Amino acid sequence: MFVWQFMSWGALDFHRSSQEYTPNQDEIISFLNTKFDKDGGYFLPNSPEGTSSEDMEAQMKDSMGKPWVQIYYHKEMNMSMGMNMFRGLAVDIFTFFLLAWILSKISGNTFGTTVMVSLATGLMCFFNTQYVNHIWYETFDVNASFVDAIVSWGLVGAWLGWWLNRK
Repeated sequence: MFVWQFMSWGALDFHRSSQEYTPNQDEIISFLNTKFDKDGGYFLPNSPEGTSSEDMEAQMKDSMGKPWVQIYYHKEMNMSMGMNMFRGLAVDIFTFFLLAWILSKISGNTFGTTVMVSLATGLMCFFNTQYVNHIWYETFDVNASFVDAIVSWGLVGAWLGWWLNRK
């Protein structure tokens, strides 16, 4: 799973559509830096907390057909690649062991069952996170995330299917 994630996000660059380049990046960042005082995720247009339902509905109606944006703003870039990779690997190992535990509870488990349960797990994760987010926020890499779910969980299922069913 970890190797596939590296391939998908790095070597194969499947998620490029969610991280596009703009030659205006420096002036956009400079402008945003004058508008935000703290790190945060911003959805524009939006209403301030405490806005009445009627006012929110009016703003939403007024915004229809106009541009909108999501911004994940951080005052300072801190890309600790080593720590991020460690955390990603730790999460992958943890989910791998959770799946292995679930599979160990299935009596008469076969290679095919293991692969199918692993794929079903990957699809549940995808549909409940990336796809639901895509429904609301029209993400640009939903297809890449779908491929990630199938390939990574399929590989995990194939390996576990072999490992758990070796004689």
